[in-house]
Amino acid sequence: MKNIAILTSGGDSPGMNAGIRAVVRKAIYHGVNVYGIRYGYAGLLNRDIEQLHVGSVGDIIHRGGTMLNTARCEEFKERSGQEKAVEVLEEFGIEGLVVIGGDGSFQGAQKLTELGYPTIGVPGTIDNDIPFTDYTIGFDTALNTVIEAIDKIRDTATSHERTYIIETMGRDAGDIALWSGLADGAETILIPEVPQEIDEVVDRLRRGHERGKKHSIIVLAEGVASGPEMAQRIKDTTGDDNRVTVLGHIQRGGSPTAYDRVLASRLGAAAVEMLLDGEQGKMVGIQNNEVCSEWIKTALAQEHTIDHSMYQLSRELSI
Repeated sequence: MKNIAILTSGGDSPGMNAGIRAVVRKAIYHGVNVYGIRYGYAGLLNRDIEQLHVGSVGDIIHRGGTMLNTARCEEFKERSGQEKAVEVLEEFGIEGLVVIGGDGSFQGAQKLTELGYPTIGVPGTIDNDIPFTDYTIGFDTALNTVIEAIDKIRDTATSHERTYIIETMGRDAGDIALWSGLADGAETILIPEVPQEIDEVVDRLRRGHERGKKHSIIVLAEGVASGPEMAQRIKDTTGDDNRVTVLGHIQRGGSPTAYDRVLASRLGAAAVEMLLDGEQGKMVGIQNNEVCSEWIKTALAQEHTIDHSMYQLSRELSI
C-alpha cells in the first residue's frame, strides 16, 4: 500500500487535527503517500483531494476544528454515491482510507468496506457515543468546556438564589451531562439513559430548599428535552423562577486538551498501522488506556451505554 487518504466527517470535535497530523506523519514515516479529502464524503465525490506532506500538518496539533473541513452528504447515503466514491479513490490511486468521525461517518466507512474498499474508522465526536471505546476524540475537551461554563453559572446562581438549567449537547447520549454534572456537583442530572419524571426533579428541588439551599444547578442532556421546555415544566409545577443556559456549539470549539491530543495521536497512528497490515472495516479505540480495534459493523450494532455507577454516585453526592 503506497497511497492512503484521510477525511473528517460529521460534526467536528477538538483533537481531529491532532488525528490528521498523526495519520499523515505516521504514513510518511513508513514511506506512504497521504491525500487529504476536504469536506468529508461530499468532498470525496467532488474530487476535492490534495496530497499532504509533513509540513501540511505543522502547527495544527493545538487547534480545534478540522483543517480538512467537514460536511454532510446526502448523495453518499445512496448506493450510487458510494460506488462513485470508490471510483474516485481508485482514480487517484488511493488504496486505503482513514475516516475520523462519529457513527454516521462510521456507517459510510462500513459501506465502502462492503464494496471491497479498505477503510478504518477513528472515533471523533464530542458525544462519546461510539461503543467499544472508552473515549472518543473531543469528549474530554468538550467536557472541560462545559465544566468551566457551569462553574461560572454557579457563581451567579448563588448570587441570585435561583435554579439554573444548563443544556448540554450529546444527541441521544448523556455522557457530557453526566460527567460534567458529577464534576460540578449538580443537584440534578437529566440524561436520556435514565428517565426521570418531572415530579422527581421537583421533589429534589424542594428537599434542597427545606434544608436551606437557595440555589440549584440542573444539567440537562439535549436528548431529554430542550432547556426552555424543561424550565417551563418546572415553573408550571413549582411556580418558582429559573434560568436557562443552552451551551450549544461552544462545546465543539477550542484548543483540545492534552488528553485529546494524545488520544488522537495514538488512534490516528494505529489506524495507519492497521491499513498497512491489511486490515479493513474496523474501528480503532481505547479501552483501559490500551489501543484496541473492533469491526465497525459490530460496533454499529451495539447500543451506547453509560456508566450507571457514576450516575448513582452523582445522586448520592447531591443529597
